[in-house]
Amino acid sequence: MTYDETTPVTVGDLTFDVRMTGPEDGEPVILLHGFPETSLSWSAVAPLLAGAGLRVIAPDQRGYSPGARPEGADAYTTDLLADDVVGLADVLGVGTFHLVGHDWGAAVSWVTAVRHGDRLRTLTAVSVPHLAAYGAALRGDADQQQRASYIGLLRQAGKAEDLLLDDGARRLRAMYLDHVRPAQVDAYVAHLSAPGALTAALNWYRAMRPDLGSLPSVTVPTTYVWSDEDQAIGRAGAERCGEFVNADFSFVELTGVSHWIPEQAPEVLAGAILARVEGS
Repeated sequence: MTYDETTPVTVGDLTFDVRMTGPEDGEPVILLHGFPETSLSWSAVAPLLAGAGLRVIAPDQRGYSPGARPEGADAYTTDLLADDVVGLADVLGVGTFHLVGHDWGAAVSWVTAVRHGDRLRTLTAVSVPHLAAYGAALRGDADQQQRASYIGLLRQAGKAEDLLLDDGARRLRAMYLDHVRPAQVDAYVAHLSAPGALTAALNWYRAMRPDLGSLPSVTVPTTYVWSDEDQAIGRAGAERCGEFVNADFSFVELTGVSHWIPEQAPEVLAGAILARVEGS
């Protein structure tokens, strides 16, 4: 199966579109995308992992898959999103697995590591640090507060959708900062322009609760990858990430790379993932 194809996988009442590649008997790795993207964000990373012998599983997550798009923000809490990951693994017959997440996918990965740490062999979080480190930065670091100012807008139902999709989705397209290939941007915009899709994706923001900032430490061997030109995540939270990992931890800092690490620096990211996997 090529990474360009999606396979429907039903977990409870939801059906996820999942991209899979690599040998069926390879060690499984689940890749979680962020906002505003889909599993296509891993298009340049997945073949490198598959080529190293891993079985790659990358879902369009809750709200992004048309068959997994329940109504209401309450259906998009991080606990439910984390449970989706394990539910997907169960249906695919996967016991323990390596987990990789970027952006919101990283946030879900941290919660998964807390709720289901016994299922994870390793964790590689990309861009977003442990949520307690991020929360501390939000409370005490003016730079991070400024970088996160957009979140308040995205939580405004209706207004955010109109603003992002107006004028040919000009503002949505601008979020990728020319670091994502135009064809891939077109695919993301088309996906999120479908009826109900953008609202479902934004419901992840609208379901956020203050207690995410006090998420317990994780006990899974972890690599955290951060880039110094990330427009959303500042250094304060990134450098505190390791304080909340009670296991082997590696901090990989990328120089001159934006927030869109999977698209902009796939080879380096794949190398960091494989180093963590092979060291487990």
